[in-house]
Amino acid sequence: MKKVIILAIAAAAMIAASCNCPKCKKADECCNQECEQPCWGKYAAMEAAAEPNTLTEAEEADGWKLLFDGKTTEGWQSAKPVNMGKFPEGGWGITEDGLLYVFAGDGAESANGGDIITKDKYRNFVLKVDFKMTKGANSGIKYFVDPFLNTGAGSAIGCEFQILDDDNHPDAKLGVNGNRTLASLYDLIPSKHEPLKDKFGWNTAMIVVDGNHVEHWLNGEKVVEYERNNQMWDAFVDYSKYRDWPDFGNYEEGYILLQDHGHQVFFKNIKIKELSTIK
Repeated sequence: MKKVIILAIAAAAMIAASCNCPKCKKADECCNQECEQPCWGKYAAMEAAAEPNTLTEAEEADGWKLLFDGKTTEGWQSAKPVNMGKFPEGGWGITEDGLLYVFAGDGAESANGGDIITKDKYRNFVLKVDFKMTKGANSGIKYFVDPFLNTGAGSAIGCEFQILDDDNHPDAKLGVNGNRTLASLYDLIPSKHEPLKDKFGWNTAMIVVDGNHVEHWLNGEKVVEYERNNQMWDAFVDYSKYRDWPDFGNYEEGYILLQDHGHQVFFKNIKIKELSTIK
């Protein structure tokens, strides 16, 4: 009970310190008139190219880059230190219509092909990923990943945008106050999102990192917002499964990761816009 109360107080404090504008919660209502933080909803509302895994002219002009071309695994590598520089030999595939997917297994963490990470590190960015879950699926999109922190069994360590079938996977009921549910900052901050219109169809994750300010968006709705590198953040970490990992979530940069958690999940339209300066 004490843990729940402390986390609830910390969550309320973090929300109070973030953007208070009631219109800056959804992409189609973004204003940026009453916030100290910039509103990133314009990117959540950005119209995607008609052809999957391509960029529109507007995206190209705005500095977006594809992290997956729909044909090859170029730009990705194993998150296991002993295999870095190479893509896993199994556990992942690309469909004929250009979808990157992780194979179904027994549900174990990074025990099939293993997690994959980008070949480059990223600092300040807007990342968008379309994902499609299967029933009971568990996966995630991680950022600020350091693959050398955990060299043993399990997944590489980093902040995680949780991908989960909340209705059919037991992890949704674990953690504190729903902080392991879909789009949550896994085991730290719960997501508050509208019910999915098509849970097993395509949904869009967006992660914004602007210095120490971070946001999770799901289908055009901002669902998590927090500041890191402060006492409140450290308090969250101290009451999470990440408490033993040094300086968790406070790195200036890190890899981006797609998780193998032994369930089939599909990905497409993986793209990133690097922010050259903190706005």
